[in-house]
Amino acid sequence: MWPSIICLSYLLSNKTMLIRRKTFYIHHFLTEIHLGIVCVNSNFGSMELNEKEIAGFSKLNKRDKIYWLAKNFLYANPVEVLKEFAEYWHDNIEAQKLLDGFSENTLTNFPVPFGIAPNFKINDTIYAIPMVTEESSVVAAASNAAKFWLSRGGFKTEVISTRKVGQVHFIYHGDKKKLFGFFQDIKEELKRGVQHITSKMEERGGGVVDMELIDLSNLEPDYYQLRAYFETVDSMGANFINSCLEEFGKQLADKVRQNPIFNDAEKDLEIVMSILSNYTPDCIVHVEVSCKVEDLGTFDYGNMSAEEFAWKFQRAVNIARIDPYRATTHNKGIMNGIDSVVIATGNDFRAVEACAHTYACRDGVYRSLSECKVENGVFRFWMNMPIAIGTVGGLTSLHPLAKRSLELLGNPNAKKLMEIIACVGLAQNFAAIRSLTTVGIQAGHMKMHLTNILASMQANDEEVGKAKSFFSDKVVSVSAVREFLERLRLKPI
Repeated sequence: MWPSIICLSYLLSNKTMLIRRKTFYIHHFLTEIHLGIVCVNSNFGSMELNEKEIAGFSKLNKRDKIYWLAKNFLYANPVEVLKEFAEYWHDNIEAQKLLDGFSENTLTNFPVPFGIAPNFKINDTIYAIPMVTEESSVVAAASNAAKFWLSRGGFKTEVISTRKVGQVHFIYHGDKKKLFGFFQDIKEELKRGVQHITSKMEERGGGVVDMELIDLSNLEPDYYQLRAYFETVDSMGANFINSCLEEFGKQLADKVRQNPIFNDAEKDLEIVMSILSNYTPDCIVHVEVSCKVEDLGTFDYGNMSAEEFAWKFQRAVNIARIDPYRATTHNKGIMNGIDSVVIATGNDFRAVEACAHTYACRDGVYRSLSECKVENGVFRFWMNMPIAIGTVGGLTSLHPLAKRSLELLGNPNAKKLMEIIACVGLAQNFAAIRSLTTVGIQAGHMKMHLTNILASMQANDEEVGKAKSFFSDKVVSVSAVREFLERLRLKPI
């Protein structure tokens, strides 16, 4: 007990010291602004401070950026703007410098809640999963679904493949057969030509897996593509892949230029660009839940049997398989869960999201990412999901909370993290469809959103308590909450 108290006391005193440092830092800024000591030694040049166009903005310090912004866009007192922005600065100045370095022209931090979804049973291992999201009910829904499946076997997962892809896009004017024959002759040379880049990755079990030449000149005149496939083990591998692709492009152009079989027009091979693709249909994880229909229990406060629920649930998923309008919202719910874990672990949620939506329309129609079947008395709900992420390098190694998230998950390798992320997506989807097909989405989602609605209407603690009690058995809506508060505030004291 005593060591814990001493440790906590030390942390609190250290926190106090950091806050004092931050307060001094802010006070120093405010004093300079009050005295008009701004934009000294900056790169404004002859430009007046009330102009909205500016050169050299990135070279200004944080104080000068805020002052300029307040004067020209916020039309507010720079002191008040600085105070507001400073509220969200990290107390530890060194930590703030680290955060500032993640992006450009940073003025402050934009906090988003970091939550935990417990009770996830994945391949017979229990996880408490970190989720970063601002949307009400996402963490609650995932947690609820995880608890539901905890006693029904949990989530089963399998990584099917982890291959990533990149492309060298180029223009070639000439004989196609000659180009394709030549490519086959130099294919292995191209691989050997990037060994100075791939050697370390190969030691870890990755590297260049294969490459092919693709003719797309029927869609764009003289357009061809060298498509290369990679294994990047536990890293996302973006820099590795792009470095290899750029080298492939240089080598291909040089070899064509130097070979006598090509005429002058053919030797004028032009590299348009070399870049990885965030569409990774060969980086797939399978996740599913299943149980006997009778083991699903009853729903809608006992008014819906397991059989009726299973039938409605399957129909709801099938609708999302055939109707793009429904599929879009259906898949958005899946990504609510997936993105939250991707962000918490310091990975690129934009890349994962873009890939998921492309994969959803791989057969030419935008469809649900998840599928459901009720057969021979068994309810089965599953999803094959492309997820290209990493557990080493990038923000995963820099952001302190990303590192803590990975520790919470047992410091998984990339494959294990793919499985965990996919489970949260499927759990989120299950929770949403269960609500939709039973009590309706408003009963659950809007109750979770009630706190945000009350905050936006500046409800005090007493009003919040009374509102939560009043809406405990009622449908929540913005208009209903507004009417309730208006009636409550009109009552005589």
